[in-house]
Amino acid sequence: QVQVVEAGGGLVQPGGSLRLSCAVSGSIFRIYAMSWYRQASGKQRELIATIFGGSGGTTHYANSVKGRFTISRDDAKEAVYLQMNSLQFEDTAVYYCNRYRQPLWNWGQGTQVTVSS
Repeated sequence: QVQVVEAGGGLVQPGGSLRLSCAVSGSIFRIYAMSWYRQASGKQRELIATIFGGSGGTTHYANSVKGRFTISRDDAKEAVYLQMNSLQFEDTAVYYCNRYRQPLWNWGQGTQVTVSS
């Protein structure tokens, strides 16, 4: 069974940075396009960043994070990362990683990111 564990969240001031990590076990990680999602309180979970497998690792971003967030992956470590810069109040949410395409794996516990002054 695939297990996903997110880490790296915390409390940060507006304009600050955080780097999230996601460890995946129990799957052939390198063949999957991987994504970061987030869910703010009272809102639906949204897809914010995707990285495809293979050399080059094409990336896609939601408009809300484009230019501020960077997704990357390390297939040897079966991990995916999200570097978040210029954080804004609206980025406050629980962040999750999962496959990009259906069927998604069971969700991990996520990692809380709170942007507050």
